Amino acid sequence: MRHFLRKVCFFPAFVLILLSVCPAFSYQQTVTEDWTEAVTSEIKSMMEAGKIPSAAVALVFQDRVIWKEAVGYANLWAGTEARTDTVYLIGSTFKAMSMFALLQQMDKGKLKLDDPVSRYLGDLSIKGENPDNPVTFRHLLTHTSGLPADFGAHSVWGDTVPKSLKEYLQKSLIVKDPPLTKTTYSNTAYTLIAFLLEGISGLPYKIYIREHIFSPLEMKDTAFIPRPDMDERLAVPYVVGKDGKYAPAVRFKADVWPAGIVYGTVEDQANWLIANLNGGVYKGHRLISEETFSEIMTRQYDQFRGPIGGGWLNDSTAFGLTWWISIQNGEKLFAHSGSVPGYTAFLAGNLDAKTGIAILTNGDKSHKYLYDFSIKALNILAEHVKKPE
Repeated sequence: MRHFLRKVCFFPAFVLILLSVCPAFSYQQTVTEDWTEAVTSEIKSMMEAGKIPSAAVALVFQDRVIWKEAVGYANLWAGTEARTDTVYLIGSTFKAMSMFALLQQMDKGKLKLDDPVSRYLGDLSIKGENPDNPVTFRHLLTHTSGLPADFGAHSVWGDTVPKSLKEYLQKSLIVKDPPLTKTTYSNTAYTLIAFLLEGISGLPYKIYIREHIFSPLEMKDTAFIPRPDMDERLAVPYVVGKDGKYAPAVRFKADVWPAGIVYGTVEDQANWLIANLNGGVYKGHRLISEETFSEIMTRQYDQFRGPIGGGWLNDSTAFGLTWWISIQNGEKLFAHSGSVPGYTAFLAGNLDAKTGIAILTNGDKSHKYLYDFSIKALNILAEHVKKPE
């Protein structure tokens, strides 16, 4: 064990796994010089600073992955090197997929963003809600509903299991603050979105997501429950103790599982990123209308502007619909992080430059380091990648 820990702590001893994409188009069309070494160097610096055992990274330009790489160890004890098809828990980066799914139903005319959610709850109710200031879909999608954060942890190998959506919500739908009082990052809100999607679409939530999000995006290695072949590629989650040593983390399920207990690869995350860089379209398949996509990428409540998610990005940042929306150097960026004990994930894209980055790691609470690296990587892309003539 100590042998592998030394490798993680001191990067000159790291074995670097470089898995570069060889797209069908010519690199000369899009790359003005070789920038991959600069990105690789920044990955190593990120991992060293954040004590991250492994990272899988994909860079996107326009409608394709132009480069991908994995560094470090998915399993320190066994010395298993990470790959770009290594499976990680993607956490709350999944929330935006739930948002897309719900708004597909809006595109069909089945709901409006400013409808009171209570109209769609059947025999459920939101405790503490003021009928004159009801919770709306827009509130749920901007963390301004007043619903609690919550998690409801259950060890994967423990004696308890998550409650059904309805059973959980019957006890947890409680408005702590009136809507629009403040932003409270709410996993409960996205658990409610799953319940609402079932009622509005007429399909079980997991089936709807598989058929209308994962399948059209060709996300073949993303799942609520990893298949056996995915489990074989699963990165072990790690935390760092007070002694500075790595320890495997307890793996959790959660009562709020629709908020981000989802497993996937950085290759699949890149497909999702492509759809968002291209107006909701992936390989010619439109997942969401142009009008709805524009609303998704619009800051909703500027009174809550400021760095978000533990420090991303600047004072221009505010929630769009689920995505964090920022302006940097006159260009619009969207982003979202995800984390559970032992895993940290991040996605960021520049809508104007059509560049993006997807990162999955088995590092714990590593947001700051992923944020810093993402900005550096996007800046490298801005300098070296250009549209074809």
